[in-house]
Amino acid sequence: MRKKQLISLGIKYIILIVLGLVLVFPLVYMFFGTFKSNEEIFGSLKLLPESFNLDGYIEGWKGSGQVGFGKYLWNSFLLVVPTVILTVISSLITAYGFSRFNFPGKNIMFTVMLALMMLPSSVLLIPRYLLFVDLNWIDDYKVFWVPAALGTSSFFVYMFIQFFRGIPKELDEAARIDGCSSFRILVNILIPLSKPAVISATIFQFIWTWNDFFQQYIYISSVSKYTVSLGLRMALDTSTVIVWKEILAMSVVAVLPCVVIFFCLQKYFVEGIATSGLKG
Repeated sequence: MRKKQLISLGIKYIILIVLGLVLVFPLVYMFFGTFKSNEEIFGSLKLLPESFNLDGYIEGWKGSGQVGFGKYLWNSFLLVVPTVILTVISSLITAYGFSRFNFPGKNIMFTVMLALMMLPSSVLLIPRYLLFVDLNWIDDYKVFWVPAALGTSSFFVYMFIQFFRGIPKELDEAARIDGCSSFRILVNILIPLSKPAVISATIFQFIWTWNDFFQQYIYISSVSKYTVSLGLRMALDTSTVIVWKEILAMSVVAVLPCVVIFFCLQKYFVEGIATSGLKG
């Protein structure tokens, strides 16, 4: 019996290792491609380059000439970090209201929120664009910051609601007996207990906003405000002859923040996904 369990466990690990290698291979190939010439990339199947040099990173960092890639990187952080913070805070407050309070129209509002979560974002593109034009917010990061601050991320609101439902309400009642207000209960009790869910939401929103191209392309028009995704796309348009190692090198730089934040917080990410579906 013990032998069968070891064999079964070994097979599972082999399958996981093979799947892991398949998933990681594109990143590995992209990294080694930063050292290859166009001829090597398109004329050879070899993974390793003939020589290692940093020309792709040096030339790629210079950007399009008007704006360097460092500016695109800074713009991405300037757009993404406030968006992530505001999304998490507004979603926590909204979820707290739905999970801990009774008020007129609660069920209707919750149903509308679930319906919006299932609605494709492309359906809202035209009315949102017209609204932002009227507000004179086009070509401004407020297009991303303000909706994030107003709790419009139904997915994260729902995730926090499910997590809060797994926290006994007796903790709230005990805190009220000790004189805690509703706000202090949220800040001092629920949020510390919701750390895995908060980190999961942070990772999700960071990666989604960082990698977003479509909405940034629609709302941002000034090259000086371009993010890394727009900067990489512009590099393909402005070059008569595309030097792919420069594009791949800057793609590696663009991917690094997402990879770092995920691996640093993966423990809490897995815990948050595993527990956010529990109900009290």
